[in-house]
Amino acid sequence: MVSLWSLIFFTAAAVAVPVVMIGLSALLGQRHRQRTTGDPFESGMVPTGSARIRFDIKFYLMAMFFVIFDLEAVFIYAWAVNGRLLGWTGYLEIVVFIGFLVLALFYLWRIGALDWGTAGQRRQSGSGISGPGL
Repeated sequence: MVSLWSLIFFTAAAVAVPVVMIGLSALLGQRHRQRTTGDPFESGMVPTGSARIRFDIKFYLMAMFFVIFDLEAVFIYAWAVNGRLLGWTGYLEIVVFIGFLVLALFYLWRIGALDWGTAGQRRQSGSGISGPGL
C-alpha cells in the first residue's frame, strides 16, 4: 500500500508541475499584439524559402549510423567501468563485440554506404585532383 501512495503522489506531481507552470505563464506573462510578434525568428535572420525542404536520404542514413555506433559506445563504456570485475571473460567478450563493430563498419564502407559524392566525384578525388579546374 505504501508503494501505491508514492505512485499516486508522483503522478499527481508530474501532472501538477506542468499545469502550474503553464498557468502561471498565461497569468503573469507579457502579451504582445505587434505585427511581427507571430513571425518566425531564426537566429536573428529573416527566414527565406519554405520550411518544407526535402533532405537527401544520406543525411538520414548518416544519422542512423551515428545512433547505432553511439549506442555501441554506451555498451563499451559500461564494460570499461566494470572491466576489472569482469576479468578475461569480459575482455574477450568486448573484443568480439568491437570486432563485430569493425566488421560492420568495413561492410558499410565496402558497399558505399558512407560515400557522399557521386561516382564522378569519387573518381576525381581518387586521381589526385584537388579542386575544380585543377
